[in-house]
Amino acid sequence: MKVSKSLLPLVNPLSKDNPVIVQVLGICSALAVTAKLEPALVMTISVTAVLALANVIISLLRNTIPTSIRIIVQLVVVAALVVIVDQVLKAWNYEVSKALSVFIGLIITNCIIMGRLEAFAMSNRPWPSFLDGIGNGLGYGIILVIVAFFRELLGSGTLFGYQVIPQWWYEHGYQNNGMMILPPMALITVACIIWVHRSRNKDLQE
Repeated sequence: MKVSKSLLPLVNPLSKDNPVIVQVLGICSALAVTAKLEPALVMTISVTAVLALANVIISLLRNTIPTSIRIIVQLVVVAALVVIVDQVLKAWNYEVSKALSVFIGLIITNCIIMGRLEAFAMSNRPWPSFLDGIGNGLGYGIILVIVAFFRELLGSGTLFGYQVIPQWWYEHGYQNNGMMILPPMALITVACIIWVHRSRNKDLQE
């Protein structure tokens, strides 16, 4: 299916140019916040909001930012947005905020965000930059949610904290796989997603 050229910044990061499984960026989040679905979903929303707004702001300022301080300006913009997101999250869902802890603050140094600001927002208009931010945020989030789905389901027998594995399974000997909630399994799960994705997209194979 052909996609309008104007929508490519939104669509490409969802699969063809996914920041996690194609560009291999943002892996730290996949290891840290995907033991449960809820924090993974909240992190997705947070990163998408910060990336989309930061892209728009930097795009608006791109012709006035001196080249020598552009990275500093980008960091200041991202840091300000992360502080706002952090405060909103604390007011909206304090328990999830505590669960994510330092990882919300580390959005400031997320290589996906800094990469898109430098590679796209600094040379494109606000609307394409906004679409690029949304696309890359959702592309990143799709992987987080998939990883969190399998880790929580197989590791805890729950989804969003609700038990989905029937109790009679446990009564007949079923046991949760405790290894799934350990960080190495997040990396292995991401590797499996990359393998499936590249097997279906031959042009990505080296």
